[in-house]
Amino acid sequence: MAQPPILSWEGLSLQQGGRWLFGGPQPGEGAEPIDLHILPGDRLALIGRNGAGKTTLLKLIEDRIEADRGQRRVKPGTRIVFLEQEPDFSVFDTLMDFALADNGSGEHAPAAHEVEAIAGQLGIDMSTDAATASGGERRRAAIARALAQDPDLLMLDEPTNHLDLSAIDWLEDWLKRYKGAFITISHDRTFLKRLTRATLWLDRGTLRRKEVGFGGYEAWEEQVYAEEARAAERMDAKLKIEAHWLERGVTARRKRNQGRLEKLHQMRAARAAMISDSGSAKLKLANDEEFKSKSVIVAEDISKTYDGRAVIKPFTLRIQNGDRIGIVGANGAGKTTLLKLLTKEIEPDTGTISHARTLTGVMIDQQRKLLEPGASVRDILAEGGDWIDVRGTRKHVQAYLKDFLFDPKIVDTKVGILSGGERSRLLLAREFARTANLLVLDEPTNDLDLETLDLLQEVIADFDGTVLIVSHDRDFLDKTVTVTLGLDGTGRVDIVPGGYEDWEAKRRKPVVGKTKASRAEPAQKPAATKPKSSDKLSYKDQRDYELLPARIEELEAAIAKGETILADPDLFTKDPKRFANISKGLENARREKDAAEERWLELAEQVEG
Repeated sequence: MAQPPILSWEGLSLQQGGRWLFGGPQPGEGAEPIDLHILPGDRLALIGRNGAGKTTLLKLIEDRIEADRGQRRVKPGTRIVFLEQEPDFSVFDTLMDFALADNGSGEHAPAAHEVEAIAGQLGIDMSTDAATASGGERRRAAIARALAQDPDLLMLDEPTNHLDLSAIDWLEDWLKRYKGAFITISHDRTFLKRLTRATLWLDRGTLRRKEVGFGGYEAWEEQVYAEEARAAERMDAKLKIEAHWLERGVTARRKRNQGRLEKLHQMRAARAAMISDSGSAKLKLANDEEFKSKSVIVAEDISKTYDGRAVIKPFTLRIQNGDRIGIVGANGAGKTTLLKLLTKEIEPDTGTISHARTLTGVMIDQQRKLLEPGASVRDILAEGGDWIDVRGTRKHVQAYLKDFLFDPKIVDTKVGILSGGERSRLLLAREFARTANLLVLDEPTNDLDLETLDLLQEVIADFDGTVLIVSHDRDFLDKTVTVTLGLDGTGRVDIVPGGYEDWEAKRRKPVVGKTKASRAEPAQKPAATKPKSSDKLSYKDQRDYELLPARIEELEAAIAKGETILADPDLFTKDPKRFANISKGLENARREKDAAEERWLELAEQVEG
């Protein structure tokens, strides 16, 4: 028997900035009011374009802001906790002061020992001065505060922003074991695919729900848009068709990106042929002179030491025009140092760095200066005029806004009215217009929605020059870079052809003579090869250790099949019984898969020990 919702909003309407964000003053005026039901154990991805109202919806769920119309019902005793994207630390002396404060929103401050326990696992010192703490330290402190409250409903707004890969892995592992319900807004596709089981899609004031995780979202989205386009064409509603230029552009962009991904794979294969097998971290061509003539950045035996610690150990790297270089590693591993070395912002302790004479760069870093709130979009892009110079080509500012997924009508809108994600997108639009052949991106995906990330991937793929990217977004790196520079914190720089997954595969590759089960990736699938036998295990444990990898693969295939079937938007209407049966089967398969993975990892640790 289905359990009742722990929280519901019925007939929700909200006006913001002079427009109805959700619903309207009366039914039938504007978008229909929103109905939302959150069930026990829900794992929901909240998807929507920047400015669609995703964060606002979470605040309404928490009851932090008041709706214009609608009724909110909460199951008595339900503890709701909201992990904000940018919590206010300004009035607190230390991170612990922040964590233990009553924020006035109805949340109960957690116990200090609970905060310390989680903070210890996240590797954050809660006595750190809040005013000088980094973005990563603040994010970990906010996570410690939220999780320590043991919520029944946890709301996460861009939880992976400012986190390094190890912290993201830890959070994913925690959420896999979490028994409550959660809703998350995130641009991190890998995070969403691994954790979510249903999707809430906020689109033009309408909220849709689909019982598929994020892995099935894009197919569902395209089905909905295709159906709307067909309906508009049948009605011969030209104005309505024009209103869908953005949606059609998104669909077309994804199709074009298939060709770009194929090109990316070809570039990676070519780059793999240039990487030395000797481990000397050199990129070379069969004709080394030809390689040198095409190089735009050459680092010869460079190193950097701070306070006696080797942050970058000696290595050599030659970067060609057109390379897309990804830099990954934990916070403090030396990513920013390496980026500054390669761009000659700082000098190496040993070795030399040289740039091609024609190299000119544009830097977009994670500490983006706020755009002047009182300036208009036209001021930012075209200095108040109608035309903008886009890498040497003159273009009308409203046409250029379309290229970056903006409605051209916002050209005279003040920056202060835009959402945080829209401001980030506007900054990207301005910077990408500049003439340059080196693009440097430091955590470029923060605050961007999924469609803007698609656009960013397209712009990078079409960029004629060289790109250096520091990012913790695994999916973004896998779809963008040709070579990954991986830093493990010891000062060593691994150079791997391909993206993040290729680097991870190299790290997981066992050293000759040793076997080790890695917990670096909580959702990591066990190897399909027969595991090594061990006298540490009982007969039953040994059988589980050997058979579970194949069972996990079977469950993954069943889950993928079920999600594909449920992606049919008409299934519930046509055959509600089949829909219910498949949904129940998916829930059981996911539960069994989670248990199987946990069991296998426990057994692997025994073998390892």
